Amino acid sequence: MTKERYKVGSVARALKLVDLIAAAPQSGLSLSDLTKELGVSKSTVFALLQTLMEAGYVRQTKPGPRYLPGISLVRLGDLAGGHLPVGEIAQPIIHRLSRITGLTIRVSINDGGHPVFVARVDAPGNIRFLTLLGSRELPHVSSAGKAMLAQMSDSEIAQVIENTGLPRKTKNTRTQLAQLMNDIRRTRAIGYATDDEEDCEGIFCVGAAFFDHNARCVGAISATGIKRDLSQRAVEQLGRQVVEAAAEITYALGGKVRKQA
Repeated sequence: MTKERYKVGSVARALKLVDLIAAAPQSGLSLSDLTKELGVSKSTVFALLQTLMEAGYVRQTKPGPRYLPGISLVRLGDLAGGHLPVGEIAQPIIHRLSRITGLTIRVSINDGGHPVFVARVDAPGNIRFLTLLGSRELPHVSSAGKAMLAQMSDSEIAQVIENTGLPRKTKNTRTQLAQLMNDIRRTRAIGYATDDEEDCEGIFCVGAAFFDHNARCVGAISATGIKRDLSQRAVEQLGRQVVEAAAEITYALGGKVRKQA
């Protein structure tokens, strides 16, 4: 039996309509817009819209009228987002990035600015960077942590650091808030954060944040390698690659990147 045998046309049209409205610009879509996109009669689209509005999945604005996502659709997105297995979704992306860069790639989720690692692909060769899945790192010595902090307001960052402190791990560790904020401003400007031997001597990391459908930073992806093997030019190229991988994870999560103020 084919899948088409079990397909309910009206349900399929309603779901397509929801997809169109969910992706609509802030001004919404008109009945004519939706009719054209759906390829059915205006009366059919109107009937579907009435049903969706009654259930709260679509709302109507005037003048127009124009149609936008309703509160039930927003709530459904929040519920679905909470069940997304980030580590699983990121697997093909981090495996590909590891093959391209030859580096260890890690994915972490955002726990109040602290990275908690949920997936890892080790670099080829004998060198291994020990990171237990589920481990939680201090944000100020981690490229993933700094990438997450960069999505917060300055006052929120100060609160996180007030709680965690800035303990020294190496001679390069940022032990003053002003030093860390310089890194944060640079991260916001270029899109990725670095850990330049700040957690472990000889180790260099590049990290970039990814986002959910509400443009909330839900985690970060990072690449880890030996400092002596990375020139400044290589770091800049790696930064672009990590940012692109983060954008792929964002897309896979149905997310959108929040614009920096």
